Amino acid sequence: MLHPARAQAALREFFGSEAAGGCVLMGIAVLALVVANSALAPDYFGALQASVAGLSVLHWINDGLMALFFLLVGLEIKREIVDGQLRTWPDRILPGMAALGGMIVPALIYIGFNLQVSETLRGWAIPSATDIAFALGVLSLLGTRVPVSLKVFLVALAILDDLGAILIIAVFYAADISLPMLVASGATFLVLIALNRKGVRRLTPYLLLGALLWFFVFKSGIHATLAGVALALAIPNPPTSEEPETAVSPLLRLERGLHAWVAFLVVPLFGFANAGVSFAGMTVAALVAPVPLGVALGLFLGKQFGVFGFAWIVIRLGWAKLPEQASWTQLYGMALLCGIGFTMSLFIGLLAFPTSAELQDSVKVGVLAGSLLSALAGVVLLRWASRPGNAAE
Repeated sequence: MLHPARAQAALREFFGSEAAGGCVLMGIAVLALVVANSALAPDYFGALQASVAGLSVLHWINDGLMALFFLLVGLEIKREIVDGQLRTWPDRILPGMAALGGMIVPALIYIGFNLQVSETLRGWAIPSATDIAFALGVLSLLGTRVPVSLKVFLVALAILDDLGAILIIAVFYAADISLPMLVASGATFLVLIALNRKGVRRLTPYLLLGALLWFFVFKSGIHATLAGVALALAIPNPPTSEEPETAVSPLLRLERGLHAWVAFLVVPLFGFANAGVSFAGMTVAALVAPVPLGVALGLFLGKQFGVFGFAWIVIRLGWAKLPEQASWTQLYGMALLCGIGFTMSLFIGLLAFPTSAELQDSVKVGVLAGSLLSALAGVVLLRWASRPGNAAE
């Protein structure tokens, strides 16, 4: 029997790891599917549509709480580009090109299945996103079988992938724009930048103005969660004292403070609220319709071919090197895991089809199918490649 102290240490280590959130998210996704197809389904869907302060519970989760998720993503992107794994162009070229391929090829596959239907064509960006938490959660099942360099590559790729998804949301999924609110949003953002330039290091003014920014962005027609990204760009990153070895920047303090809340509350709540889809009355024809098929194959085929193909080209051209101690087979297995597109894919699906519950359910089916296939194929290939003599150089 495990000693209580060791059990507590193990739990602390688990919940402090990057993969823990993905493991929790897996369980939440399964729970949402079970509840949505049980006798509790009416209560589940009814609770999500219940009105609170003028908005539904689902709306508060997707537009309110998810702003914290985007704030954390923005902080991670800024930190990695300023002084992390993406601080130089040589560091960015391999994960950057792999991320680009992992966005272009899935989008082309989806477009191929939906080219004739203008309504569903709006969902072209759904399979272009990788869920870093989910992918790391699956990767954690392999332990030391995967080189650390590949895990670093996956994190860097997913961060750049998130950046691409944010730009796509901002450019292609804005609603009717309110110019006065857009101006107010811009003015608030400029005040945040001014605080940064003036050397303000306390987080309270930034967070208060960030809440105001969220309100203006929400009313502007641009999706409210992008206020989180804008706020992240304004958070100061330099150390708060003269001893950089011991100092922690405001950005890092906020990132650390948000991580557990986002990983174990915000994203699981989003997953539970949005992954639940009822299979009652669903036919085979509905499962192979253009939207679910385009999403599923975009994630499963598009991600692996796009990520691996673009990475192979960059390495063969001599612009980058294969991650240290990794084989081509392992790199391909990692490309398969990039097809896990849960959180951001579901989120883009909501933006693409805001008024159609039927199309949203089709997106959920496609995301779940594509992500599951990618996870299973990636784990099988990486386990096989870790055996002596199987690594193909």
